[in-house]
Amino acid sequence: MVDLINLVQTLTSPHPLDRYLELIRPTLTVRDMRAEITHVRRSAPGSVTLTLRPTRQWKGHVAGQYVQIGVVIDGVRHMRCYSPVNPEGGLDRHIQLTVKAHPDGLVSQYLYRHAAAGMVVDLTPADGVFRLPEPRPERVLLISGGSGITPVLSMLRTLAAEDHPGEVVFLHYAKSPAVLPHRAELDAIARRHRNFRIELRYPHRIENVAPRVDPDAPWVDLAPAKGGGYFDYDELERVAPWFADAQTYVCGPQSLMDAVRTIYQAEQLEDRLHTEEFTIALAPADAGEAHGTVNFSASGVSARNDGATLLEQAESAGLSPEYGCRMGICFSCTAVRRSGCTRNLRTGETDSDPDQPIQLCINAPVGDVEVDI
Repeated sequence: MVDLINLVQTLTSPHPLDRYLELIRPTLTVRDMRAEITHVRRSAPGSVTLTLRPTRQWKGHVAGQYVQIGVVIDGVRHMRCYSPVNPEGGLDRHIQLTVKAHPDGLVSQYLYRHAAAGMVVDLTPADGVFRLPEPRPERVLLISGGSGITPVLSMLRTLAAEDHPGEVVFLHYAKSPAVLPHRAELDAIARRHRNFRIELRYPHRIENVAPRVDPDAPWVDLAPAKGGGYFDYDELERVAPWFADAQTYVCGPQSLMDAVRTIYQAEQLEDRLHTEEFTIALAPADAGEAHGTVNFSASGVSARNDGATLLEQAESAGLSPEYGCRMGICFSCTAVRRSGCTRNLRTGETDSDPDQPIQLCINAPVGDVEVDI
């Protein structure tokens, strides 16, 4: 069968077979995986939840992993990473994604405004090492902030679907209750599973809500006084005094990630902490210190090095290299550095070995560089 498909691919050159099949039906593919949006829900301001039905190539996901979806905007295909929020192992083979419309997010804004049932998007297999292990830990602490809720919510819903008998705490930070997606799912989990605790915090709100009536209730919805409510050691001990014996999973803004990481490092518990970053802190580009020329050899295009990432400089030069997350997670923007030196903006390390694959979104040229784009 594979040989037959390869023969047909050769006969249909220069376009792959799927380019012709999509003219009949967008989800009729041989090798490319796609998904049709079957339901759109905008239950929280600024975010949209999409239910997708993948094509037959979909093999499922593990709670915490991410997928890439691709949409065509103004004739250009853009790929972005999103974490499914539904539990792993579902029998209906559907995927549920919650997309936060970030102010400068081209794809997220497009999906928030234009996603509709019947729309077909590109889809990649689930990937990522931020995932629930087998067997499940006896105690699990899930911490998230903002749109970082998505991978840990999948973990929470998976543990709930499996009737996990151990202790589970879900601590989430949001700007307000109104912008918190999946509130109904959280409420249902808290009511059905007495060994699960849902702790919600709104540190940006200045008013206090009514104090907790039942200290043993699984649901704690708290807007602290002005200046309070941020993550610290006292908060950690309040919500999960057993955290030293737990496996902890964290996804959220850099400030939250740093606060959690600092405590776990001080307690020498780094091996029990698992993190997923949806934003990255890169060293800022200094155009005054940048020098040299970037040569995109495969395209015959050269540009003066302005200190930005190679992905940004390629785009500024009119090129359209493939990319996904722009955070160094998905490796979609990998290209070969033929010569020259580049700096990894996440670690600060430099590398000048020739003919090495590098990630364009987190590497910047140091002097003259040739990249095979």
